[in-house]
Amino acid sequence: MTWLTQTARDPRPAGDRLAALWAAPGIVRLPGAHTPLAALLARRAGFQALYLSGAAVTASLALPDLGVLALDELIFFTRAICRAVDLPLVVDGDTGYGEALNVMRLVRELEDAGAAAVQLEDQVLPKKCGHLSDKRLAAPEDMARKVAAAVRAARHLRVIARTDAVASEGLEAAIARARLYVEAGAHAVFPEALRDVDEIRAFAAAVPVPLLANMTEFGRTPLLPADELGRLGYKMVIWPVTALRVAARAMEECYTLLAQAGSQHALLERMQSRRELYDLIRYEDYEALDATIAKSTLPQE
Repeated sequence: MTWLTQTARDPRPAGDRLAALWAAPGIVRLPGAHTPLAALLARRAGFQALYLSGAAVTASLALPDLGVLALDELIFFTRAICRAVDLPLVVDGDTGYGEALNVMRLVRELEDAGAAAVQLEDQVLPKKCGHLSDKRLAAPEDMARKVAAAVRAARHLRVIARTDAVASEGLEAAIARARLYVEAGAHAVFPEALRDVDEIRAFAAAVPVPLLANMTEFGRTPLLPADELGRLGYKMVIWPVTALRVAARAMEECYTLLAQAGSQHALLERMQSRRELYDLIRYEDYEALDATIAKSTLPQE
């Protein structure tokens, strides 16, 4: 079955499917999938939902995560991933690509592309990764207006409000912001860059909506297992850039060896084979759609 002929997709809106996962026992595990191929691999591993990181998309375009990604680029990746896999996709919407009207357009574009939720953060441009220093924050009321606009525009999309206030304003201020965003209609909250388990636990006790924990590497938050985060009161966990970082290291080593040895022979055992790749992307199913394409015979491996 290919996406050109697929008729068995879940008829429920993606946002409703994500909310059903929130309502089920346990924590929802959302690996970062920055390409459709990565999404297929994550689904094969058994994940029930995915996360599209703005940092991962910009890095794949050789750009910094400073709010320079264009809306059309984000929508392209969202649509391509949602076309490849029928899993709820949470999309990093950065600061909303503008003010209230821009946020409303972002919501509608993401819904039409197939997303389940959008994450909006309370920084101002140029925004930064949540684990870096000197982030500049929007006024709480301005962010609350963006959240309200997003909720107003949404038909099924869930709105996740992220606050980056802990580093500059402290935990209590971040909790106050989160409560304000929930009053504005946010369905869930993402407290970014919490610094220890005590802060992780305190935030969960103070904000009684589904919470998202960010287990990004090399950041300010301790890396905790998903089940432990669930026991601490969190409903979602993301590993936003993990797969991209691993893939980038593998490509770096690949190119280094090719440059030095002039041959890929030593890499063969570390590769996904042609047969495995074709099986993943359902090559033969596409080939079968057009009778004029003769069935391919793969070389012996």
